Amino acid sequence: MKLNWKKLSIAGVAVFVLLIAATFALSQGPQGPPPGPFGGGFRGGPGGPGGPREGLGPFGRDLNLTDDQKAQIKTIQDSFRESDKALFDQMRALHQSEPDPMSGTFDEAAVRAAAEARAKIQIELEVSHAKMMSLIGAVLTADQKAQLTARRQQFERQGPPPPPPDRF
Repeated sequence: MKLNWKKLSIAGVAVFVLLIAATFALSQGPQGPPPGPFGGGFRGGPGGPGGPREGLGPFGRDLNLTDDQKAQIKTIQDSFRESDKALFDQMRALHQSEPDPMSGTFDEAAVRAAAEARAKIQIELEVSHAKMMSLIGAVLTADQKAQLTARRQQFERQGPPPPPPDRF
């Protein structure tokens, strides 16, 4: 079987960008209590504003970003946060308007329509995050990018985290 290195390398870059985007998204502290019956949440911590990761999640540690790089990354993040606000608001509105699944009635068409609407918003958010990470990547030096790649590979070798314990 002949490997198509061009496609393989493009796929590898795409996976890298999505992984960094997901890491960035998960490293952001909650903007308020999460929707749903459990609520709660906390702010701050090492991934919070001004934390050691500087917006690159756990991959950003030990990169020795300059003050200029930190400022550029913050500017990029702020501009995307503002432009993505409408998408997050739409997602929140969709979640709040969902009927209670435990109410005893089930409308499959409504559930499918809501899921499709959320999926479309999620696609736009993922594209936006990938674009943002691309711009952030342009701020980094070749050495910093190599460090990020090494940390990403180390993270991938560790495998997924264990599932959370049952709550019920």
